[in-house]
Amino acid sequence: MSHYCLLCGAELSQRSIESRDREVCQKCGWIKYDQLKVTAGVLVERDHKILLVKRAIEPWRGYWYLPAGFVEDDESPRDAAEREGFEETNLKISVTRLIDVYYYTDDPRGNGLLILYSGIITCGTKKITPEIQAINFFSRQEIQSLKLAGGSHNLAILQWASGKSRANPK
Repeated sequence: MSHYCLLCGAELSQRSIESRDREVCQKCGWIKYDQLKVTAGVLVERDHKILLVKRAIEPWRGYWYLPAGFVEDDESPRDAAEREGFEETNLKISVTRLIDVYYYTDDPRGNGLLILYSGIITCGTKKITPEIQAINFFSRQEIQSLKLAGGSHNLAILQWASGKSRANPK
């Protein structure tokens, strides 16, 4: 598949630059640097359970994950986590602090970072959306039987379930 320069429109070719194969424009010299996708999510804990949503769309349709999504170019990761939390649950979630940043390579849309925050529900009523099949709180024991989505959601959820998450520093 051919790719084209974002500056001049010429076809890109492969060249080794900085010890990596990169696409380069032979006409104007522009270099295409692949970049990570950035997602932000929120871990909401209540009564020793965490809030998870079940995906209704690919990738990971039918799998459970934390309310999260891609960070838009005009918002901070913190704002994106709150926005995605609301879009996916209809709950107003206020971010309280950063839990961790996870690197993932298993998303078919591209490699990326999941920036995960802790949050609290300030108002609202759970509501299913076109992207979500179900919304529920799960205990550490209940999580063991769930199909968990990738994109580091599985890692973050299992860390919480094992008590090794930074969500609850001791």
